[in-house]
Amino acid sequence: MAIRSLGIGQPLLALAWALAALFSGCTEPPADYFQGYAEGEYVLVASPLAGQLETLAVARGARVERGTALFALEREQEQAALRAAEQEEVRAESRLEDLRKGQRPSELEALRARQVQARAALELSLKEFDRRQELFEQRVISGEELDRAAADLRRNRAAVAELQAELETARLGSRRDAVEAGRAELEAARARLDEARWAWLQKNQAAPQAALVFDTLFEPGEFVPAGYPVVSLLPPGNIKLRFFVPEPVVGTLRLGLPLAVSFDGSGGALPATISFISPQVEYTPPVIYSRETRAKLVFLVEARPDPGVAGRFHPGQPVEVRLEGGHE
Repeated sequence: MAIRSLGIGQPLLALAWALAALFSGCTEPPADYFQGYAEGEYVLVASPLAGQLETLAVARGARVERGTALFALEREQEQAALRAAEQEEVRAESRLEDLRKGQRPSELEALRARQVQARAALELSLKEFDRRQELFEQRVISGEELDRAAADLRRNRAAVAELQAELETARLGSRRDAVEAGRAELEAARARLDEARWAWLQKNQAAPQAALVFDTLFEPGEFVPAGYPVVSLLPPGNIKLRFFVPEPVVGTLRLGLPLAVSFDGSGGALPATISFISPQVEYTPPVIYSRETRAKLVFLVEARPDPGVAGRFHPGQPVEVRLEGGHE
């Protein structure tokens, strides 16, 4: 979402000051009296993703609280991507768990069975070697047969040792590098899930704070490009007052200086304080002041109404500003 000042009050300001100019030639305004206008800083609520506007939950002029649903864009594609990311996370978690715990119980049982067979073969070859060694000593068999029996014995011993090593390795689980790779894969799957969930949430937008719905910029069924505002909000605290003071007066002002502001129908002065004094001088537009004062230099000054009365001001509304005590 974005915040910007739209400057809606400019035409009304020019009209108000033009009317004031009719009287300024006859009567000079007091030194602490200035004309100005109210201006709004609007919160433009948009989705960073494009899509068709499915639901517009508010109307112009409505007041909403923080968290109130404003609009929803179609999000079937984001929903499908979210489900796929959730399933991928489950698969990555399962693969990492398998790597950590080693081989399955059935695979371990198969290794144990092969180990039993290898030990039985080793015992048989040991007995056969002993028997043939006796026969060789009795000169019943040749040396080649004894050598063959010795080779069988060595082979069976090696098979038993190999299966023992495989069984110990299977109980330990996968190698550390394989487990680290599985952990990295799980983290990547979770990052993709967070991205998919964020995209899914961005298609629905809610009010970031209590505000007035100043305008709605799209209708349901219309396609909304990415980043285009759909709803314009005006929070009460986003009203400011703008007026110009002559060059001799600006030196007497300071930030935080209290002001008394009134407008037609205000029923009296409303409090405000100066929030900004422009460091840049401007020439007074001739339509604003009388012939005697229109050549003077002026400075832009902005003020913020007190929070309790800010809601009474409307963008573009002409106001009258008077300086309170405290300026030199």
